Amino acid sequence: MRGVRRKIHEYPELGFEEHKTSELIRTELDSLGITYKWPVAKTGVVATIGSGAKPVFALRADMDGLPIQELVDWEHKSKVDGKMHACGHDSHVAMVLGAAKLLHAKRNEIKGMVKLVFQPGEEGYAGAYHMLQDGALDDIDAIFALHVLPAYPSGILSSRPGAMTSGAGLFSATIQGKGGHAALPHLNRDPILAAAFAIVALQQIVSRETDPLEARVLTVGFMDGGKVGNVIPELVKFGGTFRSLTNEGLSYLQKRIKEVVEMQAAVHQCTATLDFLEDVPLPYPVLSNDEALYKHAKKVGETLVGEDNVQLHPAITGAEDFSFFSLKTKGAMFGIGIRNETLKSDQVLHSPYFFLDESVLPIGAAFHATVAISYLDSHFASQ
Repeated sequence: MRGVRRKIHEYPELGFEEHKTSELIRTELDSLGITYKWPVAKTGVVATIGSGAKPVFALRADMDGLPIQELVDWEHKSKVDGKMHACGHDSHVAMVLGAAKLLHAKRNEIKGMVKLVFQPGEEGYAGAYHMLQDGALDDIDAIFALHVLPAYPSGILSSRPGAMTSGAGLFSATIQGKGGHAALPHLNRDPILAAAFAIVALQQIVSRETDPLEARVLTVGFMDGGKVGNVIPELVKFGGTFRSLTNEGLSYLQKRIKEVVEMQAAVHQCTATLDFLEDVPLPYPVLSNDEALYKHAKKVGETLVGEDNVQLHPAITGAEDFSFFSLKTKGAMFGIGIRNETLKSDQVLHSPYFFLDESVLPIGAAFHATVAISYLDSHFASQ
């Protein structure tokens, strides 16, 4: 598993460009004699192990990297300039391939079928959604995923029932005014002023329209308009992210962002257009863990690493496109800690200094395989 993970780490690929990664996965599956479907959603792979009968349990690994320059100096540092596996997806692939080997060894004992889902484009491309559109996962009864977490010591497992990560969307707004000389503002229509009022007004959606006990986020992350101090520009662009731990809250935020920006533009005699990247599609829905599947995986984890080493994860306003799977069927995502101060594997996800404690890979592989086999064992009789 370490060798596979390091090969992937050296050659990170962005969403829907994971050609080498996909090829490596297929080579590993071929060496084990495991059948698979490819391509799924351009570069994805879906492998099958078992009898081909119901129930069907899926294990998911995302496989894309990030547009980040790696700053960790080690033997297997990224060899691709400006790209890095800074979210651990290389390890996710390695752990599911490790589970594949364990499952294949017991293929004649599997009561039902396990599908191994190697997914492209998690980092902002909604790869899970596009995998589902292919139809290769129409027959799954439940799905499980594991994500490395530097917030927890190495080997600690964590999750929670219900909402675990927020739904999240992006927006971009363009305010069109009338440009001209800054000395003659009365002859122009100032989009900078309109954008400034809109950005301030957007903050009040959370502070004045949201229940203080409900978690929502609205952040404007960029603004672009004008080049010189004595010219009022024709237009201004700005955008950001919005998040909620309920899908209803997410829909409300999107509706109000559109209303507020358009109205503030109109007040200043400008016009506004908004883009919510719905063709991606965004927003990602809330990732909600099925309570029964969570309890099942928790019990497996406690047997594997000890009850004290399975912890309750807080709900967070980060986002995960595994949520598309959890909307379709019973789903559960767990985290596995990788924090080891000696190895300096304590940097946050998406950091150029992110590093992984590879000692957790066998734990992750065993956890995947055991969750799948025990789920099928317990649900086979009810089919």
